[in-house]
Parts: sequence; structure tokens; C-alpha cells
Amino acid sequence: MADYQAPLRDMRFVLNEVFDAPALWASLPKVAENVDPETADAILEEAGKITSGVLAPLNREGDEQGSKWNEGEVTVPEGFKEAYQTIVEGGWNGLGGNPEFGGMGMPKTLVAQFEEMMQGANMAFGLAPMLTAGACLALDAHGSQELKEKYLPNMYSGVWSGAMDLTEPHAGTDLGIIRTKAEPNDDGSFDVTGTKIFITWGEHDMAENIIHLVLAKLPDAPKGPKGISLFLVPKFMVNDDGSLGERNSFSCGSIEKKMGIKGSATCVMNFDGAKGWLVGEENKGLAAMFTMMNYERLGVGIQGIGAAEASLQSAREYALDRIQSRAPTGAQQPEKAADPILVHPDVRRMLLTMKGYVEGGRAFSTYVAQWLDISKYADPSEEERRKHAEGMVALLTPVAKAFLTDRGLDACIMGQQVFGGHGFIREWGQEQLVRDCRITQIYEGTNGIQALDLMGRKVVGSQGKLYELFAQDVAAFIEENSADEHLRPFLEPLAAAFERLSDVTEHVIKQAGNNPDAIGAASVDYLDLFGLTALGYMWAKIVKAAAPKAEGDSSGFYTGKLKTARFYYDRLLPKTVSLAEGIRSGSESMMALTAEEF
Repeated sequence: MADYQAPLRDMRFVLNEVFDAPALWASLPKVAENVDPETADAILEEAGKITSGVLAPLNREGDEQGSKWNEGEVTVPEGFKEAYQTIVEGGWNGLGGNPEFGGMGMPKTLVAQFEEMMQGANMAFGLAPMLTAGACLALDAHGSQELKEKYLPNMYSGVWSGAMDLTEPHAGTDLGIIRTKAEPNDDGSFDVTGTKIFITWGEHDMAENIIHLVLAKLPDAPKGPKGISLFLVPKFMVNDDGSLGERNSFSCGSIEKKMGIKGSATCVMNFDGAKGWLVGEENKGLAAMFTMMNYERLGVGIQGIGAAEASLQSAREYALDRIQSRAPTGAQQPEKAADPILVHPDVRRMLLTMKGYVEGGRAFSTYVAQWLDISKYADPSEEERRKHAEGMVALLTPVAKAFLTDRGLDACIMGQQVFGGHGFIREWGQEQLVRDCRITQIYEGTNGIQALDLMGRKVVGSQGKLYELFAQDVAAFIEENSADEHLRPFLEPLAAAFERLSDVTEHVIKQAGNNPDAIGAASVDYLDLFGLTALGYMWAKIVKAAAPKAEGDSSGFYTGKLKTARFYYDRLLPKTVSLAEGIRSGSESMMALTAEEF
């Protein structure tokens, strides 16, 4: 198993050469105050050292040991507490946080690279800083000034961590039927009572306090999702002077035994009249939580890329070292008993598919992060620019979450397959990556729900207006680069795939008007079609950046980009044809069976 190494060269290429992130940051005054190219590069370098040198070595042991529960207390695997302290000392929890309360104010385009490194190195551990950052985001956007001043500084520093408490035993996707209650007190606080499940890092011994953001209903709340409120519920009460007081009246009832991310604690949390404070407005809790979840959904997509990158690194090393049989064209290393398995077309197919999804996916996650930055930091005088970015974020977030995790798992399985029988054995690490990556398709809204969100709310719900934002971006790129001789072989198939996506989009919008099953029947295939086309767009952008530097490239970095792009266009982008045909077939065959016929 190769030791994970942060892919800094590629991250710098994506940031600086594909997207010119420094120019974006300079155009956003609040970002320009905090970051410049030198600062960003130093952050990337240090992040690479910590993730590769501190977090990655703990990944297998964390999986072997797992977190342990004992009478409501959770003990983390060996080395996790020390690693967490390293994160705290470096201020990494607050990397993207509001500087007013101690955050560093870095843009998401930069933070996303750190998140990928952390998740690729050690996903189970990486969930703790990830969830804290998300809780901070929701609190900063919707909490009162008093709550922000009291809680954010210690959460940004990492002295306190954060958790999000949504799911209940009977309520997963349908949060409108949650039963957790919040009773108001005379002092402005609320008593929160109920049980939450699947709460990642809801209890642990790495931080001094854990701040839970809990969805609950007030006594007179409307039924359904419009009656949900959000509450901040700390593990330990916080005194007026900032010191910790008595323990709040909730506890961890157990932790789950699960398939992967075993180093993390997935908790059952029992709230028994626990004291909490309202975050945002009454009955507007779901909207407040979605502020956090949009960032988290991109973060989960990045987890898929991170796991796939780790799998690719090991599979590539193994394919270069493992010798089996001879190349179809004759011996490549006649002095050895056999050739490295990299000579075999099928091994190359797997590695190139992984590479196409990982590097294209990294560009796509950065592309989405770019729109997040504009939506958050655009100058007040640029209202149109901000609204445009918000529309792009709304459209692209479900694609980033679902497509990148679906392809991330595909890539991890291919990486395991490259190892043959050794990929099934724990000591090589590939089977852990498969197990860990599997959850990314499930939490933060299953990928089927992401597809429904994309097809139903974003595309059909806007009557194609949100889709047009993306369509205009792709069309403008094709038009602006029509004379580029390096890009010409890619622009025609990109335009064809884009036209295919647009035609299918219009087709489903029309179908949905008189067929209630049309959206659900099309949604998953539509998201895949969208994702494949979007990554085709990313690979065209990569070619544009790499082609001028490929001549005389002795490192193979730029020439490798061009050849991988060619593989993506030859072998992966054509999948859009069959997906489009499937979508056009409609819902009839899908809905034809009776329940008994299943």
C-alpha cells in the first residue's frame, strides 16, 4: 500500500492554471484582505505535511481499533487525540471561518483542497473538523450576535467541536416528521427532548466541549418541514466568563457498529430536557441547517475524490511493481520473469478511468467552490453576480455530492481490482477505502435524493432557468475557444454531449407537466448524464491550460493531462448516449410491475 501523499502539484495546477484562483480572490474584496498567492501556497504546503505525515499514518490503525463506547463516554483510537491537537494548534478548524470571531477567512476554493487532503488521508478523522466547520457556518449565518461571540471563537480554534443532529429512528429523508421537542423557558432558553441517531462525532474525548446543532419542534409548530426549528445545545454549559459549567442533560446512548469509517464515532444521542438556544427564526430551522448542508454536500463529494485519489496512488504503484505475464506486443522487460501489469490494456483502462474521474472531479469541486466564494463574498454592488453564483451553487451542489461520490466508489473498487486478490486483503488498504467511501453515497442526503433535488427542484422546479446558467457557461467556453487548435478535437464532442444534455433537460421538463413519475424515473440517470458532461467540460478546461505547456514537457505532467483528456472523451463521455436514451424511454416500464410482481 502506497503511503498517501497530498496531490499538491495537481491542486496547484487546478487552482492557478485552470481557474486562476488568485484573480478570483483579488476580485472579492473580503477575500483579498486575507489571502494572496504566497499565503495560499504556504497553506497548501503545510496542509500536505500534516495530512500526509500525521493523519494518513493513523488511518489503518483507526480502522482496526475503532472508537469505543463505555457508559456514555467515547474513547477515540490511539493517536487521534494527538492528531486533533495538531489540527487545533495550526488553526485548521477555522481555515474558512469568519475573521470577526477568530477564523482565518480563507476562500472555499482553497479550503476545498485542504478538505480533500484530509479526507484522502484519513476520512474517519477528517469528519470531525469537517462537521465543526459546517456547524460554525450555520451559526455564523443564522445565530444571534450573542451566540456567535460565545461559541464561535472556541469552535474555530478547535478547542470545542461541532455536530449536527438531524436524523431520528423513524425520520431520515423526511425530517418533517421528527419528534424531538423544544419547550421554551422564561430565560429565553429551551428544553430539548428526543433521540437522534447517526450523529457523527456526537461524542468523543478530543475536544473540551461539543456543540450540537439540533433540529426540533416547538409546541405550537406547524406540521411538516415548515415547523422545524434549529437549536444550539452544548455538551457542557458555558458560563458568562467563557468557562465550562455543568454537563447538559443529554448523553450518548451507544455508537453504531458499521461497515466503514470505523475510527469515527457514529452516535445515538438522547436529549432529556437538555438546555438549548434558538438559532435563527422559529420554524425556519431547516433553512438554517441547509446553509451548513450545502457546504457539507460539496465536502462529501470531496470525500469521494479524496478516497479515490488514495486508491489511485496505491493502484498506480502496485501496477508499476507487480509483474504478471507479458505485454500483448511482446516482452517489455525481458530481463524479468514477467512484465509489470501496467502493460495490460485492462489495467490501463482501470487506472485511466480512475485518473479521469479523480482529476476531472478535483477540477469540478474547485469549480463549484468558486461559485460558493462568489455567492458569499461578492461585493454588495455586484448583486447580479452574487445571484448568478447562488443559482449555480443551487444547481451544481447535488451533482458534486452524488456524482463525485458515485464515481469515487467506482474508482476505489477499480483500485481494489488492480490488486487482484491482494485488494481483498486488509493489509493492502484498498478494501478499507471501498468500505469508507461507501458511506459518502448515503449520508448528507442519499444520492437518489440528490438526483431528485437536481431534477425536481432545481431543473423542473425552475423550468430550466437554473440549468440555463450552466448552459450559458459551457456555450460561452465553446464559443470563446473555437479557434484554439489544441481544443478543437475536444470542443465538437463536448458540444454534442452538451446538446444531448440540453435536449434531455427540455424533454423531462415537458414530461413532468403531465406525468408525476417522470422526475423520479429520470433523476438518477439525469444526474449521471449531467456529471459526465460537466467533467467533460472540466477536462476541456484542463486541456486549455495544459496544451500550451505540453511541448518540451519532460516531467510528463502536461502531456499526461492531454492523454488522459483524450481517454475521457473516447471512453467515458460516450456513456452520455446510453443515459440519454434511457431517460427518453420514460417511466412506463419502471412503474409497470405491481407490488406482488416484485
